[in-house]
Amino acid sequence: MKLTEAVGALRERRFAWYFAARTTTSIGSAMTSVALAFAVLHISDDPGALAQVLAAHMAAMVIFLLLGGVVADRYSRTVIMQTSHALTFLTQGMAAYLVLTDTAQIWHLVALEAVNGAVSAFGMPAMMGVVPLVVGPDRIQQANALLSFSRSSITIVGPALAGALVVGAGPGWALLVDSALFLVAIPMLRQVALPGRDRNVTASPSVIAELREGWGEFTSRTWVWLIVVAFGVLNAVHMGAIAVLGPVIAKASPVGEQGWGLALSAEAAGTVVMTLALMRTRLRRPLVAGMIGVSLIALPMLVLGLSPRTDLLIAAFFVAGAGVEVFGVGWNTSLHQHIPEAVLSRVSSYDALGSFVAMPIGAMAFGWLATAYDHRSILLVSAIGYAVLSLATLAAPSVRGLRQVVADAGPETAD
Repeated sequence: MKLTEAVGALRERRFAWYFAARTTTSIGSAMTSVALAFAVLHISDDPGALAQVLAAHMAAMVIFLLLGGVVADRYSRTVIMQTSHALTFLTQGMAAYLVLTDTAQIWHLVALEAVNGAVSAFGMPAMMGVVPLVVGPDRIQQANALLSFSRSSITIVGPALAGALVVGAGPGWALLVDSALFLVAIPMLRQVALPGRDRNVTASPSVIAELREGWGEFTSRTWVWLIVVAFGVLNAVHMGAIAVLGPVIAKASPVGEQGWGLALSAEAAGTVVMTLALMRTRLRRPLVAGMIGVSLIALPMLVLGLSPRTDLLIAAFFVAGAGVEVFGVGWNTSLHQHIPEAVLSRVSSYDALGSFVAMPIGAMAFGWLATAYDHRSILLVSAIGYAVLSLATLAAPSVRGLRQVVADAGPETAD
């Protein structure tokens, strides 16, 4: 496939504006983690203070996520996103003002990040439901790959830019830039012009009824709930093994802090390289390719458990990043093509809830395991279990049999 064909989704005007808006806010989001961390540390050196701020964001998001899916399936998704961006602009702008004027206290940032988390709970399901409305079925994988390429590329450079801005001007200015970027994205989304969703309000006035409808759609497809359940375990293992034990082993080995940073950058680079490939190559069986790809996350765990060397870890993370990208594009494409548009945001909210709830559980569980067992042994067992569980999902006929929709052909059903 030629490059001009690989980026053909950008020729569709509404997707081009949506892509521009998502790219703009992704830059701000990539800067936020660095800016917010140093903003908190600017106020207090206590690591517990940062934990409070981050926990407030995550807890609020989890609490409101299912309601966010209902709202996104009821009303215009771009209007919801514009509202979400406006509220993010206000809350991040307020945090920037407080930090810049040296009047910020930890409880201020806890409250503002709780609001941000709640806002994200409405914005995320809305974003998930836009792509099938702005591109044709045959370009959905391409559109998802383009969005992922933008996000992955920004992940490489965004934190570095934020770090430079924090050092040169201070964390308050970095938060202000993040706030401004969300404001810039609002007029871009106005060009997407999706239809309103008022018809759903009449058809199903009860939020509980709509949650039940979404749950029914979620549980009626074996390939959906099976992979989400699997990822409830996989994400817990990934969070504990990579995010918790990974830095500990890296610091105590020749890898060190610098090597660990290079390895994480290699993971992002692997994601970018694979995204370029997925713009030009169709995943005929997206879930088969995706679950094989995600099983490759076991490689960094094996390296950390067997021989923590910087060169091996960089190579392992690069391959893992490429595999994760195959899953991400394949999973989003499968949802976009095989879930009815009217319930897509609700189904995606159940999917996201399963992922987010598992992460803190994994962090706490591995923190406890690390006090009772050898760290490398834990990682070896985790690597084997992760790979086995990932590949075991392929035993389900609905996972193996799901095919991508192609032009002039309908989707093959896979219950």
